[in-house]
Amino acid sequence: MKRTLRTSESVTEGHPDKIADRISDSVLDSILADDREAHVACETFLTTGLVLVGGEITTSTYVDVPTIVRRVLCSIGYDKPGLGFHYEDCSVLSAIKEQSSDIASAVDHASEVRVSHSTDPYDIIGAGDQGVMFGYARSDTDVLMPLPIVLAHRLTQRLAEVRKDGTIPFLRPDGKSQVTIEYEGDRPVRADTVLIAAQHAEDVDHDRIQIEILKHVVEPVLGNWLDADTTLLVNSSGRFVIGGPASDAGLTGRKIIVDTYGGFGSHGGGAFSGKDPTKVDRSGSYMARYVAKHLVAAGLASKVIVQVAYAIGRAAPLALNVDSRGTGIVSDDRLRQAVSRVFDFRPGAIIDQFQLKRPIYAQLSAYGHFGREDVDLPWEALDQVEELKRAAA
Repeated sequence: MKRTLRTSESVTEGHPDKIADRISDSVLDSILADDREAHVACETFLTTGLVLVGGEITTSTYVDVPTIVRRVLCSIGYDKPGLGFHYEDCSVLSAIKEQSSDIASAVDHASEVRVSHSTDPYDIIGAGDQGVMFGYARSDTDVLMPLPIVLAHRLTQRLAEVRKDGTIPFLRPDGKSQVTIEYEGDRPVRADTVLIAAQHAEDVDHDRIQIEILKHVVEPVLGNWLDADTTLLVNSSGRFVIGGPASDAGLTGRKIIVDTYGGFGSHGGGAFSGKDPTKVDRSGSYMARYVAKHLVAAGLASKVIVQVAYAIGRAAPLALNVDSRGTGIVSDDRLRQAVSRVFDFRPGAIIDQFQLKRPIYAQLSAYGHFGREDVDLPWEALDQVEELKRAAA
């Protein structure tokens, strides 16, 4: 059977792009805590000594953006001298304006209602933008996610854990992982290559870094996926002292593949962080994942991509597609029809089903939005499997 190599990467919460995501989602959470009807599109940019928060926000509440920024930076670990970036010393600038009234009107009063005078509450909320969203699931893992991205996330989470609990005291906040899995057909069989890039204190020997990370990070996470032929790379550049915003600029939404499926399936290009759930980049993607996971859990396919398209100001999706990549037990068209009967893709319905107007988003800003077992995510629930099976029969 044909063997292939598939690779995914993850980054820690101290990576500059992930700091930006965390700040944007923390601003969103702070607003939603007081104003669940707020419209938020918050972007963050970081570089040496500077955090710039901008975007469009319409809300009845007030949040102290600089305080939120500094609290996030401190919690991540930019609270020590010698990191080139410190939560107390950096400049924080805010450039926020209200959301366009044209967009707000289209979201709050969907075009279908204006034409049909529907009284269905889910017809009232229009999509906050146009675009294409994708959901993906496959039978690699118990959480129905591709194995490479699951392992990559677990490695970066473990890097953060051993840094914060003092197991490896010389680690610093920035870090990356990359996992290459060898597949036999569609079945993962072994880890071919594992790469860790971990920011560290200046006076630490490279051999010690490698030994500690292999012992406390790689081996506990990878376990039986490792074999004698697995290539293990730790700080392949030889040195990683300068990191975080002192090394690279950070920007909200620049790790969208890390946030989703690690390069498996497809991506429509829209980021999640800093966006309230009327933005279908976020809510539509969550729903597409929910449906894809149901299709695999129901045994209707072993891997599947769900695609949904929206127009700004319209509640009903423009298009829905299901692609089982040849693994479906019935035709893809039949799967699509079953999905259409069981699941409601209107933004208002998604928001209500998943209770998306809650301040739940900062916890998702690193280590992925899907397949998480450390947080309770409603779009990861499998509560309509039997109904979907009946609809596809």
